[in-house]
Amino acid sequence: MVSIDHVAHKILTYIPYVLVLIDMRYEGVKCGKDGSVDNHMEMGKKLLAAGQLADALSHFHAAVDGDPKNYIAYYRRATVFLAMGKSKSALPDLSRVIELKPDFTSARLQRGNLLLKQGKLDEAESDFKKVLNSNPSNKEEKEATSQLAKADELQRLVAEAHRSYGSKDYLTAAAQLEAIIETCVWDVTSREMRAECFIQMGEMGKAISDLKALSKLKNDNTQAFYKLSTIYYNLGDHEMSLNEVRECLKLDPDHQQCFKHYKQVKKLNKQIQSAEEHIREQRFEEAVSKYEAVMKTEPNVPQFSALAKERICHALSQAQQGARAVSVCSEVLQSDPENVNVLKDRAQAYVQNEQYEEAIKDYETAAKHNENDHEIKEGLEKAQRLLKQSQRRDYYKILGVKRTAQKKEIIRAYRKLAQQWHPDNFQDPEEKKKAEKKFIDIAQAKEVLTDPEMRTKFDHGEDPMDPESQQGPFHGGFHGFQGFNPFGSGPFNFKFSYN
Repeated sequence: MVSIDHVAHKILTYIPYVLVLIDMRYEGVKCGKDGSVDNHMEMGKKLLAAGQLADALSHFHAAVDGDPKNYIAYYRRATVFLAMGKSKSALPDLSRVIELKPDFTSARLQRGNLLLKQGKLDEAESDFKKVLNSNPSNKEEKEATSQLAKADELQRLVAEAHRSYGSKDYLTAAAQLEAIIETCVWDVTSREMRAECFIQMGEMGKAISDLKALSKLKNDNTQAFYKLSTIYYNLGDHEMSLNEVRECLKLDPDHQQCFKHYKQVKKLNKQIQSAEEHIREQRFEEAVSKYEAVMKTEPNVPQFSALAKERICHALSQAQQGARAVSVCSEVLQSDPENVNVLKDRAQAYVQNEQYEEAIKDYETAAKHNENDHEIKEGLEKAQRLLKQSQRRDYYKILGVKRTAQKKEIIRAYRKLAQQWHPDNFQDPEEKKKAEKKFIDIAQAKEVLTDPEMRTKFDHGEDPMDPESQQGPFHGGFHGFQGFNPFGSGPFNFKFSYN
């Protein structure tokens, strides 16, 4: 049996060897770690030179994590961030480099340039001055001197811009801020001021451009989104207004201004969408009601009233309500005389009212602004045909019915007139002859307007009974009535010798 003392002695003899192994393993880890940082630095450098920025960045991340005091690793990572256009991420790394190695002039010069672009002129000047006081290379000295002079000039421009803005000279302030922003491209304060100048000047497109840039330059910039939404709203663009105010509420769901504005825009947007859906479904009266509600919801923004009236004009013209359509369309055209859509709708309404000359004028005006619109061309040709036709005979007028009359109404009017102008009702030869002609016109009008194909042709300016263009059923005179009774009870009880 093996004694306990013997086992203990054996274990103790192995302890020195175990300690040596542990020490060797520890040293290996240290060496491996240092080697790993060097490897990441080398690989990152090669990938950066090859333009593989994302992969290079991964290696420099690893190098920084492996050695948080390696200023070169921070500097390399900042270089990649700058190459990727991520200046916000580069700036903390450059500051860390300067913290670890204050005499690293290249890092300080680069940080000064970034601060200058951000409009932080005092901090930029401080960096440029420290570069000049730290034995820089000729190239660094030249660049720092130039940038310092530029920063001094920008300081002067900033002071002038603030004075101009304070005195409400927005045009001058905007020009001065333009010069500042050319260099200080990420300067939030200058862009905010210039956006406000543009708003005051009524240059909303330029204001929108600056505000969109500000929404990216400044984190959680709810005010930029709110201003964008209100500008779009006042321009009559309810959809863009809704998009921007939603962005504001994503950042701050409790933002009072944005929430109040959101409720208004959402209500208006819903009404407009509903109205447009009614138009697509040809429920024109409901569309008119919805757009009238739009004008009540927002009576203070002219663009929404103009939009509502324009679409009411369209709905009424599509609903064959010519008189109402002409009135509303004319109101829109007083303030917007070159509105092609409204000109087309009013022209269509004029056609419905049989005011063909007015319709032709509107189509011709519309064509001047949009020569390639086939609807204008077709509408103009139709109005011209109808005008020519109206100067001859109009089957609707003969029967005394509207162009929108249904078949039953047409037959009822026809029977009444046929009975009134039946030639047997007249004894005097001249009156009988006149009645015969009138009776033929009445019968032809009924025939055309109760036949869908012939009516369509007539509505497009063609006369199906015109001997020059059509061989209609009554072509050749009154012989076409042989055996036809307008009352549906057999042949006429009189004979004509109408040749």
